[in-house]
Amino acid sequence: MRIAFVGKGGSGKTTLSALFSRRLAESGAPVLAIDGDINQHLAEALGHDGPPPAAPPLGAHLTGIKDYLRGANPRIASAEAMIKTTPPGRGSRLLTLLDDDELHTRHVRRVGGVPLMVTGEFDESDLGVACYHSKLSGVELYLGHLVDGPGEYVVVDMTAGADAFASGLFTRFDVTFLVAEPTRKGVSVYRQYRDHAREFGIRIAVIGNKVTGEDDLLFLKEAVGDDLLTHVGHSSWVRAAEQGRDSGALERENVHALDVMRDAVDAVPRDWARLHAHAVEFHLRNARAWAGADLASQIDPEYVPGPQPQSAD
Repeated sequence: MRIAFVGKGGSGKTTLSALFSRRLAESGAPVLAIDGDINQHLAEALGHDGPPPAAPPLGAHLTGIKDYLRGANPRIASAEAMIKTTPPGRGSRLLTLLDDDELHTRHVRRVGGVPLMVTGEFDESDLGVACYHSKLSGVELYLGHLVDGPGEYVVVDMTAGADAFASGLFTRFDVTFLVAEPTRKGVSVYRQYRDHAREFGIRIAVIGNKVTGEDDLLFLKEAVGDDLLTHVGHSSWVRAAEQGRDSGALERENVHALDVMRDAVDAVPRDWARLHAHAVEFHLRNARAWAGADLASQIDPEYVPGPQPQSAD
């Protein structure tokens, strides 16, 4: 299952991404965490201390990633011809979660007991000449070529705010957890996401964060209604961890919230046809936007990815 964590800056989405990923890993489930935020802090939230993990960022190796994933697909002439929305087809190299293939071996490192990939930072050379969403191309291509099965989890800490809707990446997830504080600003991003997501049938579940009492919980319930899945209260354990201290175990009520989130994810059936249809739609949008680029021909009309690739008919 693919899970996105979104929310306004400071909502705690990175912290909850890390807590959820660690809870999954501690249960023995196969899980991969991906830092897709413009501010790369997921490794720290997972407990890393010191220089950045040695795993090369996806954003710095896009040409190699494209060349690897296109495989022997005759519709993709070269890595240069492949863009972030190019869907897989017959001949493409598909991925299984945490396999010992070239891509996972190069880009995954274990941090705090959790396998982690990172997109890379928005550095000085990008200023004025690049959009951060170009850094996310590796994540979009990775998810587009991943054949993950039941009981496997990919957790992506997305960029803050509604920026995720600037690309088709937001359609690549089974569930989107929107982390909201019990404030008017905290739920403003929810309204943006809700309206965009409904257009594409994207599942959104709101996770209240930094909830200190019944008034906070009532505020969230009135603001988001039935989309409120669960809530996380103030955590002394998280604060201690952020300060580099060990304070025992995460509070029982917050562990329960993480388990509620997992149950919600596990209850969602994978719809390969829907995922592929969204991938094709956004690729065609790029084809129309880039006049003269023959991108539409990269779509294999007789292919739908999944455990057993099938005819699109």
